[in-house]
Amino acid sequence: MFLRPIFRYLFSAQNEHGLHSPFVFDLYLNTIRKDTEQPKFESIEALRSEMLQSRETLKITDLGAGSKVNPSPIREVRDIAGHSKKSAQLGRLFYRLIRHFNYHTIFDLGTSLGMTTLYLASTKKDAQVVTFEGCPETAKMAQRNFEQFDTLAPIQVVVGNLDETLPAQVAAVSNIDFAFFDANHRYEPTVRYFETCLTKANDDSLFVFDDIHWSPEMEAAWKYITAHAAVSVTIDLFSVGLVFFRKKQPKQNFVLRWPFWR
Repeated sequence: MFLRPIFRYLFSAQNEHGLHSPFVFDLYLNTIRKDTEQPKFESIEALRSEMLQSRETLKITDLGAGSKVNPSPIREVRDIAGHSKKSAQLGRLFYRLIRHFNYHTIFDLGTSLGMTTLYLASTKKDAQVVTFEGCPETAKMAQRNFEQFDTLAPIQVVVGNLDETLPAQVAAVSNIDFAFFDANHRYEPTVRYFETCLTKANDDSLFVFDDIHWSPEMEAAWKYITAHAAVSVTIDLFSVGLVFFRKKQPKQNFVLRWPFWR
């Protein structure tokens, strides 16, 4: 079943030559596609390698859609790192997007072991990074990982059920510049978390949704979000979807080529 969305994406995705939006053309050519390496990324990837080899076990509290690979509540860290990780390429994309728009308040809905969070916190020292994790043991491991880095923006780890923790944290900030939604791969929670964070979105905010083609529920959630009246521009990169709220921008949905398989 998963091959159908891939083929549909590959058939419909376009490159910069078919873009007539100056905003999306510049963003795609100079930020999305223009990959960058930074010395600071090497230490994050070194830590990832450690996680991929760790035999330490964690008792997992899974409040989301669950793992398609390993439903056991007792899992080795290397299995968590291998099956739930986001690629270094995705981390670098987030780094570029946050730097491009000079974002300050960053929400990360779904910490896991914290690899993607580290990329978010590496963007600028004065950023405010709030990351949410439902599993206490996983959050403890992520916090341990964060403490190995002293050149990042401060990372606030919020532990607990996102249904309870997210509204309070959203209420505590004046706006959300960047949010990555990777906490619950089901329709209703995804839409609810989107609506909650939307109350603090501004004209320049960017929301990123993970695995928008992961399941029929996630595709339905993505369809709802792209059609939302507050949303102006969306960009489908297959593995993630970018959502903008630029009021002066004509409402358009783009499917753009990006090497999501790396």
